[in-house]
Amino acid sequence: MTIIERTDENRDINTIIEIIEQHQVGRVIAGLPRLMDGSIGQQAEKVRDFVQNLSGRTDVPVEFRDERLTTVSARRLMQAARTKKTRKKTRDDAVAAALILQGYLDEGRSDL
Repeated sequence: MTIIERTDENRDINTIIEIIEQHQVGRVIAGLPRLMDGSIGQQAEKVRDFVQNLSGRTDVPVEFRDERLTTVSARRLMQAARTKKTRKKTRDDAVAAALILQGYLDEGRSDL
């Protein structure tokens, strides 16, 4: 898994396109941070704008996946998995992204 530290939107999109090409990705799944009532807030709008820019630069389809509570679930999962011997920090976002993708795959949409 690759974690992209946000720096500049154009650079970030270029990095994503490089990953798409390198791994011959057939579909990108983007987490959409909806508000708890399901509505679209300011952060979700930013994500939509970013994805629109990304979509304009690649032919690979991009799908949104609701990411509400995935960070909370990721933290709980990591706490449950930690032992006294393994105290390495894992990025919450990386685990949350894995949960988003797993949810997508669990829906039977394995045509990635």
